[in-house]
Amino acid sequence: MARNYGFLICLLIMALDITAGVLGIEAEIAENKVKHLRTWIFECRDPSLQAFKLGLAASVLLGLAHVTGNLLGGCVCIWTKRDLDEASANKQLAVASLIFSWIILAVGFTMLIIGTLYNSKSRKTCGITHHRLFSIGGILCFIHGLFTVAYYVSATAAGREAKANGSRGTTA
Repeated sequence: MARNYGFLICLLIMALDITAGVLGIEAEIAENKVKHLRTWIFECRDPSLQAFKLGLAASVLLGLAHVTGNLLGGCVCIWTKRDLDEASANKQLAVASLIFSWIILAVGFTMLIIGTLYNSKSRKTCGITHHRLFSIGGILCFIHGLFTVAYYVSATAAGREAKANGSRGTTA
């Protein structure tokens, strides 16, 4: 007798993404507590070890949430326009959610990593300001959670539809 663990997997993905988002916002707060001198678009400031640690943890959790959602959701592929026209609504939603989750992952992960690297230096740095990288990356973690859960749910539903119809679609 198979059990349905979908709800728990969705909760796990959302918990990872929410935690990553909160850590990203906390990293922004820690970064703003460091002594800095700002003139126009240039800024000189000391790196924040706390912001570095929080940013690194947020990046790892965001990546882990993405890997979890994609591995457990399976593979839903649409290769041609004909496949798109013949695909069910669940399969189309799964592909759209997958594309958006990858885009949001790329932007959010990049912002978190840049903010983390900016705080990893052991000396005082001067240059163009890098404000709000952690905050925007943290907010994108929340949005990533929504799209990843939407992908998991719709990919699972598309897989069940394919199994019920007896077709061997591209859903694994």
